[in-house]
Parts: sequence; C-alpha cells; structure tokens
Amino acid sequence: MKFKILFYGILLSGSLTGPLGVYAQKAPEDIALANTEFEDSFYEALKQKGIENYDKAIQSLQRCLVKEPNSAAVYNELGKNYLAMRNMPEAEDAFLKATQLDPKNRWYWQGLYDVYYENKDFNRAISTVQKLMEWRKEYYQEDLVSLYMYTQQYDKALALINEMEETVGISERRAMYKLQILNDKKVAKPQKETLEANIKKNPKDEQSYLELIYLYSESNQEGKAEEVARKLEKEIPGSDWAQVSLFKFHINDNDGDKAAQSMFKVLESKKIDSKIKHRVLNEFLIFANNNPKYSKDLDKAIGYFADDKNINVAKEVGKFYFSKKKYTEAAQYFEKSLAAKHDDVESIELLLYTYAESNQNEKLVKTATDYLDSYPTQPRLYYYAGLGSNRLKQFAKAKDWLSSGLDFVVDDPELEANLNHELGEAYGGLGDNTKKLTYFAKADKLVKNKKQ
Repeated sequence: MKFKILFYGILLSGSLTGPLGVYAQKAPEDIALANTEFEDSFYEALKQKGIENYDKAIQSLQRCLVKEPNSAAVYNELGKNYLAMRNMPEAEDAFLKATQLDPKNRWYWQGLYDVYYENKDFNRAISTVQKLMEWRKEYYQEDLVSLYMYTQQYDKALALINEMEETVGISERRAMYKLQILNDKKVAKPQKETLEANIKKNPKDEQSYLELIYLYSESNQEGKAEEVARKLEKEIPGSDWAQVSLFKFHINDNDGDKAAQSMFKVLESKKIDSKIKHRVLNEFLIFANNNPKYSKDLDKAIGYFADDKNINVAKEVGKFYFSKKKYTEAAQYFEKSLAAKHDDVESIELLLYTYAESNQNEKLVKTATDYLDSYPTQPRLYYYAGLGSNRLKQFAKAKDWLSSGLDFVVDDPELEANLNHELGEAYGGLGDNTKKLTYFAKADKLVKNKKQ
C-alpha cells in the first residue's frame, strides 16, 4: 500500500511528505485502516481532477488532510484544483503551505508561480521565479526578463539581457525588449555615452558596438550607425553581426554586390538566429525583384535554407513573385519547392497556374498528368491537362482529360464552368460545333448562376 502512495506522489511531480505509515503505539489493524482510507481518498481526488470534477477532488483531499495534516503533496494537489477553478486566494494558500512543508520541491514553487502569473501579480511572481532559478536558471531567466518588462524595471531587465547575451546568446524576443528599453529617451542618451566609452576602453567589445548600432538606427541616425558598423568590421574582421548591419546599409545604398557579400556571410554564420537570416533574405528578395541581375545571388541564398524544416523558403519566394504577377520567375521557385516537398498540393496548384499564365504549355500538360498518377480524383489537374492540350492543339486528348475531370467536380461551380468552356474549345477544335456551343452554354449558365 505504501508503494501505491509513493506512485501517485510521483505522478503529481512531488513526493508525499508527512508521517505516512508512522502511527506510534497503534494496533496493526488501525494502521492498515488509516493507510487505506488515506490512499483511497487520494486516489479518488486524482480521478475526480482527471475528469474536471474539482469540487469533489477537493473534498477527497480534505479527507486526506484529516489523516495527514502535514502532507505537502496533498496541499499541492489542493492548489492545482483551486487554480483550475480560478479560486486564486485558496490556490495561493495551498501552494504556500506546500512550499513551507517541503521547500526543496521545485514543483510546489512552480504551482505558486502559476498562481501569481495567472493573477498578474508580477511582483510576487518575480520573487517566486527567482527561487525557481535555483533549479533551472537559464529556463527561468527568460521569464524573469519578461516580468521585469511587465513591471517596468527596465534597468534590471537590460542588465539581465546583457548577461544572457554573454552566456546563452541573442534571441529575437530579448532583442525586441532591448530595443524597447533603448528607445526610452531616459535610457538612450546615457546608454549611448556609456557604450561609446566602453568601445574606447575596449575596442574588441562586440556587444557594445551592436547596442550602439541599434540605438543610432532607432533614432534615425543611419550615418552614425553605419560608421559604428564599419568600425566594428575593422576592429573585429570576423564579426558576423557587423555584416547584419552592413547588409542593411548596402541595400539602402543600392549596392547589390556588397549587399550580396554581406548576406552570404550572415547566412553562413552559426551564431546568427534563423529568423534574422530569413529577414535578410526577404530584404534581398525585394531588392532582387527590382534589380533582376541579382537573381542568381537570390538562387544561391535560397540554397542555404534547403534543410529548413519550418519554412519552405523556395515556395515563399515563389509566392512573392506570384503576387507580383511575375509568373515565369514564380514557376522556377515553385519547381524548387516541389523538389523539396513533392506532395505539397498548394505548390502543385500554384505551379500549374504559373505555367498556364506564362504559356509554358508543354510543362503544364506534363506536370498535371504526372501528378494525376498520385491524385487521380483531383479535377483541377484534369482541367490543367485539358487546357494545355487545347493550347497545343491536341484536342482529342484535351476532350478526354476534361470529360474525366467533370466526373470529379463537387461543389465548385467556377471550376465546373472552366472545364465546360475548355470542353467546348476541344470540340470546336475537333470540328463538332454543336457540342462546342452546348458546352459553352453550360459554362455561361454556371457563371450566371454564381453571380446571382
């Protein structure tokens, strides 16, 4: 029976404490009875919490406290149930009692932190998270930065951000917080002076350069920001972060060659966050769109993201050109995206559309028919196969593809109209004007019905 108690305690992420099983000078049958009553009530509480009957769970836990009034695990469970019911005062009391009985159990402090955070009591949350840092410092430091920001303790937040940049590196969220702090006029001017003094004292202090670049950029002093970036590059030639700033300056100066050089250094860097790399690529994409001679550099840059599991970069570039109605360019990138993920239905349809719009009819027919092997019930593939065949004057093939496509259309009057129209074109090409007019009429009727 004792094993059962410990097992449920482990499930709760906290050990059951108190004099379980220690009943001095009691008869064996009394001890067994007491143990059974406690365990049954505790088990019942777990069961009721699992099905969200929090009131009943609390009643069972209160019966446990009659038997074991100093059980930290029971108070922890009480806290969880009260928190689930949004009864914050009772939840706080329960978790506080658990931490008093067993201050070395991290999960009891975590429960208390959850209460304070949910209740937006950020000042108390700060003291609790500082306690939690005894167990997982790096994990809870992130929370502490946010809490300092919520309570407008910007000096403490900035000090902690700077410390974390040295120990765990730069993150996008902390960079955002830092900009917010440095944009505060009360902080910015003295901060600039401090950073400039730091650089004079230690010309190899990369972080001071970066912060100064941020400050000048955000105050629209681009000339000074560029000056600091170039000084950083000179003092620390291998600085990857200098290239992030210089890239932006080269783009602004319309210097594509130097912008491409800086971009590749950024993309090759193992120190720079992937989100920043994506942002650099996006800026170069816009630049290359206006300066097509840099399209080869863009292609090379996309290759750096070939192993990106979160974003299909080639597809997103294709969508960019698609939105600009540059269908030939868009098609090239959709082809690349499908090489990485062959079964992306959206990319397939976008690619076929771009082929149709750019009159790449041989590719249109081949790609549509190739994918029909994998998706034999997709009517849009039959439509594109038929459209391309009509344009190539292969009217018999077009008729077969389009007729088959009509069999699979469900609740899509626009596609059904397009299929009928192309069927009319196919029959017209075959010399059957009666059927040509019949299918044109069907298409017109579907279009009119849609407009009503």
